Amino acid sequence: MFANQRRSEILHRVQEQKTVSVNELSEKLNVSAATVRADLNAMEKQGLLTRTHGGAMMKEKDDIDKKYAVREKKHRSEKQRIAAAAFEYIEDDQCIILDASTTCFELAKFIKESTKRLTIVTSGLTTATMLKENPNLTVIIIGGIVRSGSNSIEGLIGHELLKKVNVDILFTSAYALNASDGLTDFSLYEVELKREMVATARKTIALVDNSKLGKSSIATFAKIEDIERLVTDQALSPELAACFYDAKVPVDIAN
Repeated sequence: MFANQRRSEILHRVQEQKTVSVNELSEKLNVSAATVRADLNAMEKQGLLTRTHGGAMMKEKDDIDKKYAVREKKHRSEKQRIAAAAFEYIEDDQCIILDASTTCFELAKFIKESTKRLTIVTSGLTTATMLKENPNLTVIIIGGIVRSGSNSIEGLIGHELLKKVNVDILFTSAYALNASDGLTDFSLYEVELKREMVATARKTIALVDNSKLGKSSIATFAKIEDIERLVTDQALSPELAACFYDAKVPVDIAN
């Protein structure tokens, strides 16, 4: 098991059990106690959990912030501006992917009210439910696992479906974006699916609000050079802007 897979499993256990011990994790993951301690220390530095004597506990605020219902309400005006700007890149008769992010859900609202004829592939339960009401849209939902508190279908059960669809544009968001790690997320299961989406689509447009810039999470699903365009709501830091400039990836600031 790779380090990012192991840490994703640790995070999942912490979120489910609230507290975990080094000995328990060592046994469940079949690794040494020293390896578990190193993982927990690294994850604490990332703000993913809180270390305790002999183990770790859930970081309450972070766990709450990862619930879809909470994220959907945060930075909504910024997400709406980003979605409006992103909508301009959609043309009739395209096939697009919308991930399960709250930002892509805002984009889906613009699509639902439009007259565009589109095929939409999505891993978002709420997104699919809303878009099916528009008769001009063919909505394909990706199969997989649904977790408590999540709007996303996760895992690679939908891998075969993605291989059969010719996708013009993937619209995706992330839990965090920085210069070295690119687009990152906290769920390894969702990251695996997003990697497949990036590989499938001819173009990837990232929709990331300012609260996520300069931060990192547990696993990367796309580097800066893997995306075609970034749409955000605020100017980037000099370091991040330089990375996008060097990669020749345009950045749109949605006003």
